[in-house]
Amino acid sequence: MTKDMTTGSPVRLIIGFAIPMFLGMLFQQFYSMVDTLVVGRFLGVNPLAGVGSTTSLNFMVIGFCTGVCNGFAIPVAQMFGAQEEHRLRKYVTNSAWLCMIFSVVMTLAVVASCRAILTLMNTPKEIFEYAYIYILIVFWGIPCTFLYNILAGIIRSLGDSKTPVVFLALSSAINIVLDLVFVLLFHMGVEGPAIATVLAQGISGVICLWYMWKKFPILHATRDEWKPEPSYMAKLCYIGIPMGLQYSVTAIGTLVLQAAINGLGAAVVAGVTAAQKINAFISCPVESLGQTMAPYTGQNMGAGKLDRIGKGLKSASLIGFLMSAICFVIAALFGKQLTLLFVDAGETAIIAYSYEFLLFCTGGYCLLTLVNTVRFTIQGMGFSVFAICSGVMEMIARILASTVVAGKVGFIGICLAHPLAWVFADIFLIPAFFWCRKRIA
Repeated sequence: MTKDMTTGSPVRLIIGFAIPMFLGMLFQQFYSMVDTLVVGRFLGVNPLAGVGSTTSLNFMVIGFCTGVCNGFAIPVAQMFGAQEEHRLRKYVTNSAWLCMIFSVVMTLAVVASCRAILTLMNTPKEIFEYAYIYILIVFWGIPCTFLYNILAGIIRSLGDSKTPVVFLALSSAINIVLDLVFVLLFHMGVEGPAIATVLAQGISGVICLWYMWKKFPILHATRDEWKPEPSYMAKLCYIGIPMGLQYSVTAIGTLVLQAAINGLGAAVVAGVTAAQKINAFISCPVESLGQTMAPYTGQNMGAGKLDRIGKGLKSASLIGFLMSAICFVIAALFGKQLTLLFVDAGETAIIAYSYEFLLFCTGGYCLLTLVNTVRFTIQGMGFSVFAICSGVMEMIARILASTVVAGKVGFIGICLAHPLAWVFADIFLIPAFFWCRKRIA
């Protein structure tokens, strides 16, 4: 149920909250990982490269949805910490109205433009249609993405990080079964895993909605509280849109990076695709620590316990540094074997590209730790506009790596893109945190 994070040991609270978040992220990664595994194993290298070539575009759009929903949940956490239940429910209901509007507008916009975007990304001809079919179906599922993420964000803002994990586990199992049924029994192409992903996300969202109604009386809004109110919507958009744009601006850099990868051929695309799926999986401990900081900071801001914010950030960062070292060791020892989940052992060139890219990424996880913990702390404090600025820094770094650096050193420049982006973001975020702390003191 609800959990108050304004009292008790920050270390214990953060670890206790982050572990379910970590498990939830693992299950969330199963969506895309199983899709990639099934496509690579049963449909071939070109379909795998096609699905992989949509990663940055997918991140730009779906990341915006996720960021907006996480932002909408921050005022809810602040009102929970301040024990202002009426205003809490008003933020929840106005978030629901905004999510409905955003989901319709975004779905129509991106579905209409995704073919043109794939063309601009220099997607290779032999994988273009695979990429288009897959991403088109995923984008039609944007309402399902909004549904799950806003509900899960609200549940987490009330201190419950465990419940969304249970629902994700169930929907992940459904996703795996549907992947295999659509591809092996119905002999579908890349559209099978895409449909499975959308259905699984929708199911988890519906279950979240049912659970919230049954278990969280604090969220039972009256008819009056359901009325849209511009002042609440304005505050939600002020926090949520910058958090969404942070993902999208960051993704512009990854789009440029993906275009550079596409220009190196299908083998490089397939190798980087496998590495990125593995990277997304291994990085879950670091990512979960960051996402823990938004509700933790939001609740303590609402309660006026500002000293606990700095203590929590320090604790989360130190834990993240330790996890970063463990993740790098895992990648170094088992990176090649993990790539075999997606391609046959005979694809030696693809395996080599994947392993090299993975080592560079995991080697920079200490930098990624600070990006996540500091960024989400700043957002929990209510300064979400800074998220856009950090996203711009990441975008600039990835563009430099994929154009200037890659032009001089080739594939190594591609491998340096993510670590360089994290360096640029940290250079901005760390001073920004101290500035924000002064403003709220």
